[in-house]
This record gives sequence, structure tokens and C-alpha cells, in this order.
Amino acid sequence: MSFVTADCAWITGYSEPASRTRRSRFAIALHRWIGHNISGSMPKIFRVVIWIGIAVLGAFALATIALRRGEQINAMWLVVAAFCTYALGYRFYSKFIAAKVLALDGQRATPAERLDNGRDFVPTNKWVVFGHHFAAIAGPGPLVGPVLAAQFGYLPGTLWILAGAVFGGCVQDFVILLFSVRRDGKSLTEMAREEGGKLGGIVAYVAIISIIVILLAVCALVVVNALKNSPWGTFTIAMTIPIALLMGMYLRRIRPGKVLEVSALGFVLVLLAILGGQWVSQHASLGKWFTLGAPALAIFIIIYGFAASAVPVWLLLAPRDYLSTFVKLGTIAMLALGIIGLRPTLHMPPLTRFIDGSGPVFAGKVFPFAFITIACGAVSGFHSLISSGTTPKLIRRETEARMVGYGAMMAESMVAIMAMIAACVLQPGTYFAINSPSGIVGAAPEAAATTISNWGFPITAGEMHSLAQAVGEQTLYNRTGGAPAFAVGMAHIFANSLGGQAVMALWYHFAIMFEALFILTVLDAGTRVGRFMIQDALGHVWKPIGRTSWYPSVLATSALIVAAWGYFLWQGVKDPLGGINSLWPLFGIANQLLATVALCVATTIIIKMHKARYASVTLLPLVWLVSVTFTASLHKMFDANPRIGFLSHARQLAATGGNARLIFNDRLDAFVTGILIVMVAMILLESMLEWIRILSGRKEAKVKESPFVATRFATEEQG
Repeated sequence: MSFVTADCAWITGYSEPASRTRRSRFAIALHRWIGHNISGSMPKIFRVVIWIGIAVLGAFALATIALRRGEQINAMWLVVAAFCTYALGYRFYSKFIAAKVLALDGQRATPAERLDNGRDFVPTNKWVVFGHHFAAIAGPGPLVGPVLAAQFGYLPGTLWILAGAVFGGCVQDFVILLFSVRRDGKSLTEMAREEGGKLGGIVAYVAIISIIVILLAVCALVVVNALKNSPWGTFTIAMTIPIALLMGMYLRRIRPGKVLEVSALGFVLVLLAILGGQWVSQHASLGKWFTLGAPALAIFIIIYGFAASAVPVWLLLAPRDYLSTFVKLGTIAMLALGIIGLRPTLHMPPLTRFIDGSGPVFAGKVFPFAFITIACGAVSGFHSLISSGTTPKLIRRETEARMVGYGAMMAESMVAIMAMIAACVLQPGTYFAINSPSGIVGAAPEAAATTISNWGFPITAGEMHSLAQAVGEQTLYNRTGGAPAFAVGMAHIFANSLGGQAVMALWYHFAIMFEALFILTVLDAGTRVGRFMIQDALGHVWKPIGRTSWYPSVLATSALIVAAWGYFLWQGVKDPLGGINSLWPLFGIANQLLATVALCVATTIIIKMHKARYASVTLLPLVWLVSVTFTASLHKMFDANPRIGFLSHARQLAATGGNARLIFNDRLDAFVTGILIVMVAMILLESMLEWIRILSGRKEAKVKESPFVATRFATEEQG
């Protein structure tokens, strides 16, 4: 996992010096003065009044969201509810966990300090670590999941994003990060094996590699559906690859260490790529070269994934991730300001008729499918892979784990709220025309418009044609995957606050580039993580394969992991229902099952720490995730509705002489879901038996933490 650390070092060049500089002494003195003269001078009653005010405002905003019926509400209520909920959660709940459950110790040296080697372990500024962690965890989930779940209305998804993040996702990221810090940055699979037993470690390894494959396939499919038949978007995203290569060479060979120069260069070139995409899309010859169908795009993305895994990290992966980090944070900030300034109206109702399970975007009732669809915006098992083994190697002080672990997940949850708003500011008819596959609404524009209007969401083919022209696309029908709908909503917000309708096409393709960068960051980094895991496993069979520096092993294992997720990507591309209908629920189930594994490990460690009275912190979200994911899995395998159940859909295809490949894919999806459920059930059962043995006194409660070593940083700051 050292590539992520190397990425962070590439970005910042930051490594905490052994002694303080004059600047750091001044900063510490200033911090103390502010804390003593400002925070200390504020009477306690004022602070109490402020937090009561935030609580009342948040409660009023939530009540407005939940109880308002028969009239449209302002998107600002979602933003206010989110900010108040996150502020209260961070100030009180995360502080309670930090003090009572985890007992963060600022005097304890972290592995970044004790094992500092300038590459894998680097004590790093907390804001740099926060940015790195956010960039690493933020993938397609917070952008796509809320958009897809908006078919139920804005209410179910919004409430789950807020509650799920504060009590589930942020907690998981925080506790796993801290437990990894106290175990020299060990991975989730290593902690599962050491704390839960050898069987749990093996099963966790197999489950995690399987989940990574599904996650990467869905990431790639979202990009394909966003870029198909879009020369503007395809050109812009294609240009980010040579831009990243140039940035890598510039900082490595031409001007080493000149981070500001390369940042400015990358920013200017990305803007030129967006403007150039418009010119290319209108060019008679070049436009055809970049107008690609889904199969061609899938092939190119598979090739890119292989290259990103196999080439040196400094050449492509690090500069791309660095470039995307600035785009991510900057765009979300602009979107928040646009919503605050414009205060757009939510046209989607709080609840739609599709809560009954008949939704066109994906089939299934609001429970459990809204929760597995939201995925990363509330709880994400993928985050536990970043919180264990990568970020903990950068944490400088134990007390900073709260801000990085709990805080970065709150930032991702805020992204999910923005995505929900972007989807719901669209007219419902427009939303369903973009997100519904042709197999549901019909391939012809007139047929699709008629079908959607008959659902009670009026739309005309002429309106959709005008909207497509406004954003510089040939058509917006059947653009499943969530990304195009988010881009249209985001362009609508920006165009009404910054530039008007005349620049809507620029904002739309900027949003497409933003989403694709967001998602490709996870695709390339996740592929490399998968490659490392395969090398580690096969290295037990033949040691040379386990050497990450041996290039034949790098090429072979990169090909294996890319072939695995590439197969599922190809399955989604060939699916007449758009792929997302079947693959996104599978992704959501896999992701939440991984979170179940992480919470099992966390609960076991908390009980071993003699903190069983606080185990509900992780146990309650664990129980909820088990109920949601196991119910969703059973539906996806055995539901009689062919649009929900994999096996029933396979039977329907077989009865009508359907495509043999699709029948096989349905059965494979059912098999994969079943295997994942069995493996996670084994981990859950083994964890429960471990809890019983410890609580009954039959087994000694002993955690396997690294020995305590006093940190030198605390002494320096006090000096």
C-alpha cells in the first residue's frame, strides 16, 4: 500500500522535521494565545446557547424536510440540516467516542513517528492527511448512489445519508483508523486474523478481493455510461491522462519539488481541455474520433486500468490523484456556494410512487434497496481499506485520527447531500428520462416521453432535445448510471448562478470531467491495491510473485485484477437494462458487507479493550447493516420479480430464448452474492463466538497493540 503514501509525499514533499523551526514555534504560540484569550474568554453559557441554537435550527430543518407535504421546498433546508447534523455529530458524538471508547492518547507515538522511513511511514501535517484521506475514499458512491436513490424521492435518501454517516460511516472510519494506528498500520485483513482468528482473516481476504473487483467494475461502468456518444466529455477525460504524465515528468525530471508550478500548469491545462472538448465535438472529423459507444469506451478504460496499475506511481497515478484532489474539493465548494446563493427549489417530491419497488432506475422497495444504493454516502466498507494500512502510516499524532477519520467521512457525506440536491432540482420527468434504461421506457424519444408522462411526471421529446442541445450532447435519454443526471443538475445550478444558460454546456462537461476524475481516482488506485493483494497471496505459492519490484509479477497480477473487474464491466455494457440495474445493487451489497466485516473487527477489539459497555457504538450500526444487506442479498438472489431477482430473470430469459451470455451473467451474479453472504456470515458468527468467550470469562481479553512509546512531538510543542 506504499503507493498511497508515496502519492502523498509526491503531493506535498512534507515530512515533519525532528526539531521545530522558528515558524512552527510562532504557530504554536499563536495557537495557545487564541485558545487562551478567545476560547477561554467565552463564557460557558454562550457556548451552550450556541450549540442549543444549532440543535434547534437542525431540528427545524429536518422537520421541514420530513413533514412538508403538498408544496416544494428550498434546497437550502437540506444544506442547513446537513451542516447542523454534522456539527453536532462531530462536536459531541465523535468527542465521546474519542474520549470514552478509544481513549485517544496524545502522548503515544504513532507508527508514522516510530517507523519513519521517508516512504511508507511519514509523519505528515494533519490537513495534508485529511486531504489525502478524503481523495482516497471519495469515489462514485457519494455522487452516483444518492442520484439513483432519488427515484424514491428526496426524503429517504437524505435522512439515511445524515443518520448513516454520523452514527455509522464516520464511526467505522474513525475506529478502524485508530485501531490500525495502534497496530503499526496493519490492514483490515491482518487485524481480522489477529483479533478474530485465522479463519476470519482468510475469509476476510477472499471477501475483500471479491468486493474490490465488483467495486472497480461499477466505477468503470459509471464512467462508460457518462461518456458514451459524448465527444466533448471523452476528449476532456482523455486529455487528463497526458496532462498527468506531463505533471509527473515535470516534477520528477524538469523542475523537481516545484509543486506550485505544476499545480498551476495542471489547472490551466484542464481548463484548456474542457474548452478544447467543445471545439472537438463540433469538428466534422475529430468529433467522430471521440464519439465512442459503450463497448469501445469499456476497452479503453480496461487498458487504462492496466496501465495505471503497471506503470511507476510517480508517472501517472500520483499526478492524476493530485490533479483530481483539487478538482474535487474546489468543485464541491463551488456547488455549495451555488446552492446557497441560488437557493434552488427541489422539484422531486419527498416520496414518489416507486417506493413500492417498481422503480424504472432500479427495481426494489425503499427497504432495503435505498440503503444499499446510497452506499458510500452513508456507510462504505471500502473506506476501511484506506483507514487501515495507508492513512495510519501518515498520522502524526493519535489525537488527529478524529479529524481525519470522522471528519473526512463527514465531508464525503456532504458530497452525497450535494448529489441528492443536484438530482432533485431537475424536473422529475427530466430525471427519469435521463436515468431510465431503454428496456423500461422505450428506445424512441417519443415513446420514452409518453411512458414517463403516464407515470405522472410530464416531459416531452422536444424538451429533452432542447436540454441536450443546451448541454452540448446529442441525446440525454437512457444515460443510466447517475453521473449524467448529476452533471445536468449541477450545470443547472451553476448556469443560473454563474454565467446563465449560455454557458450551461461548459458547466455540464466540467461536471462530467469532475465526476470521471472522482471515479477514475478510485479505479486506478483500487486496481493497484487489488494487484498488491494478489501479489501478496500468490507470493505464498511462489516467492518471486510476491515481490512488488519484480516487473513480470507486476504485469501478470495487474492483468489478473483488470481481467476480473473487466469481465463484470463488459457484462454491464452488454446488459439491455443499462448494467446499473443489476450491478449497482451488487456493488452496494458488496460494499456494505465489507463495512459489516470492518464493524465486526472493531466490535471485537472494543470488547477486548474491556470497553464492552461502549460496544453499542459499533454494534448498533453492525446490526442495521446485517439486516439491510442480508435482506437485499436474498431479494437479489431469489425474488420472483425478474427485475429484482437474478435467478428469476435468468429463468425468464431462458423461457423466451434469451441471450445465453445474459443468462450466465445473472446466474454468476447470484452465485457471487451468495458466496459473499456466506463468507460474511462466517465472519459474523466467529466474531459473535469470540465476544461470548471473552464476556463469559472463558478467554482472556487481550488486544494485540504495539507497545506504548512516548511521542517526541508532544515534548517539542510544550518546549
